[in-house]
Amino acid sequence: MDISFSTFAALLGAAIGGLTSGLASWVTHRIRVRTQWLAQDTLRRQELYKEFIEAAAKCYAGALQHEQPGFPPGSNFTPRRLLSSPRVVALAEQVGQKIIDTYLEPNKTFLELRDMIDTKASDILNSFSEACREEFDSVRVDENCRVVITRFVEEGPSSGRNLS
Repeated sequence: MDISFSTFAALLGAAIGGLTSGLASWVTHRIRVRTQWLAQDTLRRQELYKEFIEAAAKCYAGALQHEQPGFPPGSNFTPRRLLSSPRVVALAEQVGQKIIDTYLEPNKTFLELRDMIDTKASDILNSFSEACREEFDSVRVDENCRVVITRFVEEGPSSGRNLS
């Protein structure tokens, strides 16, 4: 009886040790995959926002000096809705509307352009850029390697939501 009990205890100990090791490997893998996904998602968003800012800047510069719309082929005035927060999409739509409205205004002279630059009136992408930065800052990995998403609303950061 002693032999079977000690054998059972040894087998149970080995099973628990193996299960614990397997569980630890699974948790570590899950954290690694989540961190990689977060990094890839951030890179996708950065590239998307960079392309939008470049296209919008070119279109706005053209709108200040031309009366005919000259949108670059394939330009998109809203970042993909699935990747972006509603605030970023709304600000991107405002930028697009400002560019369209600028085409309807008379062409700007060189002196008017210089005054716009001095007064920062030509910076139509400032709010959009700030919203993008807030979005990037709102997604981070905490000290326990868990992904934490803090959503920003008009008043500021709300309570964080832990995604582990």
